[in-house]
Amino acid sequence: MNQAENLVNLLEKKEIVKVCGAYDAMSAKLVELNGFDAIWAGSFAISAIHNVPDASILTMTEFFNAASNMAQTCQIPVIADCDTGYGDANNVRHMVKKYENAGIAGICMEDKTFPKSNSLLKGGDNQLLSEKDFVAKILAANEAKQNKSFTIIARIEALISGIGMKEALKRAYAYEKAGADLILIHSKKISPEEIFEFSESWNGSVPLVVIPTTYYSVKIDELIDHKIKMVIYANQTLRAVHLSLSRLLQKMSDANSMDEVQDQMSSMEDIFQLQETYDLKSQEKSIEEKLRKLGYIA
Repeated sequence: MNQAENLVNLLEKKEIVKVCGAYDAMSAKLVELNGFDAIWAGSFAISAIHNVPDASILTMTEFFNAASNMAQTCQIPVIADCDTGYGDANNVRHMVKKYENAGIAGICMEDKTFPKSNSLLKGGDNQLLSEKDFVAKILAANEAKQNKSFTIIARIEALISGIGMKEALKRAYAYEKAGADLILIHSKKISPEEIFEFSESWNGSVPLVVIPTTYYSVKIDELIDHKIKMVIYANQTLRAVHLSLSRLLQKMSDANSMDEVQDQMSSMEDIFQLQETYDLKSQEKSIEEKLRKLGYIA
């Protein structure tokens, strides 16, 4: 079973699929090792580790390289946050072919204009693309994919932009009709009420996805009760690392010796153990056995 099929299987069998954000291969591996169902290759986090704003600064190739490294490293599905699709419908066709061929399980596109700014940025520009033009991108994505299980997530920014619930629902039905496999409804409110209002009004057949960055106190059971099928913790990994590393580096800078901060670091053994998930010894043994069969080793 490939990872695209694995993701579809998770959506069919689990009450809710838990996805956690990552920004490189190591953070993705840690997400996998700690029991999440899938990995979110988030554009905010990947932009941040390049020290640029989440504002369509990096190229598709840079985002693709990060996501494909995660997919090569992990045994759980990777979902790539592809912002606005890196261009028009033709760019989306090219994008889907590359991401699918790299073993990534699915992509998410949002219906804002290019260049985008992060949805939670104060004073950010959250202009929406026309419904027609975003539908064209979904149609192009479905035409380009070879595996029917490769997942296309349509992210609706109508609530973020302030256009309102009626427009959000109108777009959701249009995107479903165009072939979106999942609908991600996004909000920057500090409570989940408008998300719940959307889900209660939603009569479509495709599942709903949420990213509770601002309404983080919402319970998993509440999401399940409101027909939410996938929850994405998009940037918590990056934020945890930023806070922990900032504090530790300050202590290291002020310390007289590393003995004063050593107990706040992971051990070398922990890092070696993480690296060993690559299973180099097993791969070497496999090659050795094949060389023996070919007569190169007695």
